[in-house]
Amino acid sequence: MKNSLTVAAIQMVSVLDWQKNLDTAQNLIQQAAEKGAELVVLPEFFIRIANTQDTEFANITETLGIGKIQSQLALIAKTNHIYLVAGTIPIKCPTGGKCYNTTLVYNPDGLLICHYHKIHLFKFQDHKYHFDESLTFQSGSDVVTFTINGFCFGLTICYDLRFPELFRRMAGVDAIILPAAFVHHTGQAHWEILLRARAIENQCYVIASGQGGMHENGRHTFGHSMIVDPWGTIKAVLADGEGVILSKMEKREIEQIRKRLPALEHRSL
Repeated sequence: MKNSLTVAAIQMVSVLDWQKNLDTAQNLIQQAAEKGAELVVLPEFFIRIANTQDTEFANITETLGIGKIQSQLALIAKTNHIYLVAGTIPIKCPTGGKCYNTTLVYNPDGLLICHYHKIHLFKFQDHKYHFDESLTFQSGSDVVTFTINGFCFGLTICYDLRFPELFRRMAGVDAIILPAAFVHHTGQAHWEILLRARAIENQCYVIASGQGGMHENGRHTFGHSMIVDPWGTIKAVLADGEGVILSKMEKREIEQIRKRLPALEHRSL
């Protein structure tokens, strides 16, 4: 068991070409590893970002544990000797014509140790924007946590951020990971306050890795990838563009905050 762990969040401005995105991700992961990152998180849709009902997702959808994208991700994790949280790629759903929006977690040996299918599917509409992920994706159902080096992590994706009951089901974890592709419009209003709230409520770190910029298909994502500590303090942030942020998670910090303010013990519901 370790007392600290260096984590990194990668921010991208993904394009439509999945191989270009994977090459970009590989370069940024290498940068993070060279800076001492032990766990690296990629953003939602890092492999391809598009608008609702993207028919091209069918061409890169893979069976869980099998496929060229997953093989390359495993090799990247092994080559850089890191835990890699690759969120997200489309994974085949056993029923219907849809796929799951899935985060994959690899260990430093390149082995897939767990996965999470996004539970809450984004839907938003106003005079300018229209999104409905349910047209492309099937909702997952399982709450997923995993442990490395004595630190327990929970997995969430983007729109899940708006559902505190999901985070509460993971209460007691040391950190919650959130790959995201928040649209700029909603991100301006809610991104930071929700991330900090989830960290404060659950007295844990939140590692949020986002898409950040204007994409070639016209989609505009908010960026502001963040690592937030259990007190709600922003330890690192990247506003726009591609890049890497790092911070160190400390067991002692988690324990001291929970001891001084034992809110998790005081839950009555």
